Amino acid sequence: MTQETTKDRIAEAADQLFYERGFDATSFADIAAAVGISRGNFYYHFKTKDEILDAVITRRMASTRAMLSDWQTASASPLDRIACYIRILTANQAKITLYGCPVGTLVAELGKLDHAAQDQAAALFTLFRDWLCRQFEELGCGEGADALAMHLLARSQGAATLAQAFGDADFISREVALMQDWLRDQMPTDYPA
Repeated sequence: MTQETTKDRIAEAADQLFYERGFDATSFADIAAAVGISRGNFYYHFKTKDEILDAVITRRMASTRAMLSDWQTASASPLDRIACYIRILTANQAKITLYGCPVGTLVAELGKLDHAAQDQAAALFTLFRDWLCRQFEELGCGEGADALAMHLLARSQGAATLAQAFGDADFISREVALMQDWLRDQMPTDYPA
């Protein structure tokens, strides 16, 4: 196991603060205070806020890849793997109700700021889209696999946004149940039970 470095701790704290407060509203001082280091030590590791953002996005990409890999190996069934994606909403229900989806909120904020890293952050959605598309292909959905992946991404983002907007964690539970019913309806008639 590798030892966590100060740079890793800064990226982890920044990731959390960007999620809870937003990228634009989080200062160097906020991140340094969360890590418990001086601003001078902070600047030794990151010279600009954009460097921190790059580290946060890289961190999120790595954790998303690891999560998708875990789901891939956890079940031989694409149906079960897609269900893992759906259930991530309930696994993170409390945080989503407070702050929204970590990917969706970051991409939306960077879009409003017309930030150069917007496409880099949106690549997180592409990871999910491509992975879901492969699962729907394995399920036997053929040419409709990408459309189904996009539909599920949109539906999960909508559920996260509305749960946060209304402060309604139960909404997530209800939507997850409906998404699971929808998923079962997408199974080709010749899919083995």
